[in-house]
Amino acid sequence: MGRISRRDFTKTALAAGSIIAAATPISLAAPASIIKRKIPSTGEAIPIMGLGTNRYGVGDSAEARATLRDALARFQELGGTVIDTAPGYRTSESVLGDLMHELGIREDLFIATKVDRDSGPDDSLAQTRESARKLRTDTIDLMQVHSLRDWKNNIPLLHELKRDGKFRYVGLTTSRSSQYQEMEKAMLRHDLDFIQVDYSVEQRAAAERLLPLAADRGMAVMLNRTFGGGRIFDAVGDRPLPAWTAELQISSWAQFLLKYALSHPATTVAIPGMTKARHVDDNFGAAQGPMPDAGQRKQMETFFDAL
Repeated sequence: MGRISRRDFTKTALAAGSIIAAATPISLAAPASIIKRKIPSTGEAIPIMGLGTNRYGVGDSAEARATLRDALARFQELGGTVIDTAPGYRTSESVLGDLMHELGIREDLFIATKVDRDSGPDDSLAQTRESARKLRTDTIDLMQVHSLRDWKNNIPLLHELKRDGKFRYVGLTTSRSSQYQEMEKAMLRHDLDFIQVDYSVEQRAAAERLLPLAADRGMAVMLNRTFGGGRIFDAVGDRPLPAWTAELQISSWAQFLLKYALSHPATTVAIPGMTKARHVDDNFGAAQGPMPDAGQRKQMETFFDAL
């Protein structure tokens, strides 16, 4: 079966024709219809569909920036607020800062970035200041320790800076299961506003301990790698969606994957990458309408595992 890429998700869904006829048209999505969930530490509600910017490091390319500007404008138009970036994503922070400035939408957004230094507090502090400069903002909504990098020192530093008003929330991230044991130690030792972790129908290990612990500890959960490690692209090929997905208003494989991840009860927001406006339209279809219940989640797992 041929490999299918993210850009072909919509085409695949459209080929399903009669199967998806009952789904809600993405073009009708509106901010008021987007599902929101609360950050446990404050009760602030945020939309469940965020934006990851790992691929926003396009430098000064005017053509590439124009495409990203369209995607970002569409994201904000549909009611999206949460955007995740990092100094390690090449020029993503600078590009995002410039695009937000050009569009005049910084005040509408919830900006998350990261610190990844392990050379002491002065170096980490300098990096957070540089991130704020590149993002053209005085206050960063969420500052996270990237991939547990020197978390024993960086988390206390970020809490101190939060008290000084530099950040609104503090978090910790991982995207690989080899770090889960250490992540658990950090979650038990520190009061975090957010954790960020990889979770998908393909990669479900975070649901064993980390997601329940986050719920118990009152930590919001931001999901990365919601499309998994890539097996889904080869596995689904050009097959149509199962007929039962119409009950969940799912009209693409992207929405199938996102609704599965977002339906875990500990989840607060997902941050799939969206570099084109059509990606935004497609993904936002998973941020509205019914979410899978426990039985439907099991059905989705069974279907995927059989591919």
